[in-house]
Amino acid sequence: MSQLVFARLGEAPVPYHEGWDLQKRVHADRVADLIPDTVLVLEHEPVYTAGKRTGPWDRPATDPGAPIVDIDRGGRLTWHGPGQVTVYPIVRLPDPIDVVAYVRMLEEAIIRTIAEFGLAGKRVEGRTGVWLDADPDRGLTERKIAAIGCRIARGVGMHGFALNCANDLSWFDRIIPCGITDAGTTSLSRELGREVPVAEVVPLVERHLAAVLGADRVRHHQGAPEPAAPAALAEA
Repeated sequence: MSQLVFARLGEAPVPYHEGWDLQKRVHADRVADLIPDTVLVLEHEPVYTAGKRTGPWDRPATDPGAPIVDIDRGGRLTWHGPGQVTVYPIVRLPDPIDVVAYVRMLEEAIIRTIAEFGLAGKRVEGRTGVWLDADPDRGLTERKIAAIGCRIARGVGMHGFALNCANDLSWFDRIIPCGITDAGTTSLSRELGREVPVAEVVPLVERHLAAVLGADRVRHHQGAPEPAAPAALAEA
């Protein structure tokens, strides 16, 4: 990998379908080699997303207070919303494509990020995402601080991960997050006992993600990337 562009979509939460449409456009441009590897960094308006492994039993029996959107990533049902940094790496994976290794790289970026706050993140066998150990002294079970769900199409990734910073965790109480019944959900703010805004976390996420992806050069862009023009038109 050489250049990696981080596109920060601003402080206002993005409607999910707007962000998904943007992902698909950027993905198509990356597949066509019209743009470099690009990472969308944003917060969403409250939404539940249901990955391809979501079963009828995963869906809440009553209205959870936010739309449920069926999408084409792996995984099951989870929540996105304000106070949670959502990161969509739209990057070309090297051949031969190793999806598990790619997910481990995303986990590593998150583990390094939360280590900056003094938290020891870990992987749990058979489960994606990043977790914190149970803390019996505080009455806490093993708990998830970041979720991961990816899709690789035509050699380029989309979707990605979400790290809980200062979001309202009660949204997770209305579902069984990722189908896991024997663990909890947490955030940086809950663990540290202080407000940890997304703006504080974003530069750390970007730095560690660039490192694990092996980027030689990093560029930052404010707002959604412009549609790419074919090279012939761009030179005209």
